[in-house]
Amino acid sequence: MKILVVDDEKMLVKGIKFNLENEGYEVEPCYDGAAAVEQARTGEYDLIILDLMMPQTDGLTACQQIRMFSTVPIIMLTARGEDADKLLGFESGADDYITKPFNILELKARVRALLRRSGVTAARTGSQESLLTKGAITLDTAKREARKDGVPVELTMKEYDLMEFFMKRPGKVFSRETLLDLVWDYDYQGDIRTVDVHIRRLREKLEPNPAQPEYILTKWGVGYYFVD
Repeated sequence: MKILVVDDEKMLVKGIKFNLENEGYEVEPCYDGAAAVEQARTGEYDLIILDLMMPQTDGLTACQQIRMFSTVPIIMLTARGEDADKLLGFESGADDYITKPFNILELKARVRALLRRSGVTAARTGSQESLLTKGAITLDTAKREARKDGVPVELTMKEYDLMEFFMKRPGKVFSRETLLDLVWDYDYQGDIRTVDVHIRRLREKLEPNPAQPEYILTKWGVGYYFVD
């Protein structure tokens, strides 16, 4: 599996590259956001580790630009740990967020979790097609693809995970905390508003009218559920 590591701190990139290659990954380094966008456009990466603060093009801008043509899982890497910055990262399309300084074992765990959740292995071994359909929305769980009225919809890895989770459990209400526990498959320490961000993005992409959702509904004071 191939990973792109983007950070203007060359020694940090070298350390991450060394550790991930010891785990069997193929790692390509990059040192600024503009170059990262071009490498992501031309390379076939299974995951990108992207620093927030970089010269020329920062990580948020690079993430937004990458999301215009790719749903590759992205881990945002930054020295800034405020919840507002994390939410900006998720708004830009990041799937995960880790704050410097970090333990390399934690980064490895995040990488493994994202690759596992993204279905890289299943996609490459050709698992049997399985469809989930409700109204105009269809998920192909083998290919991890979404369609609305038959038209493909680009979902990020975590958006897809959340949508599949809901569609397999129609009518059941889940709190934000429960969704973080069950969909984000590690001990997430960030702001629970991350769930709200992902719900809003799913509604914008899949609902006929995001302001009046028909599929992903809110149980006020409790949480969210998928229509039964």
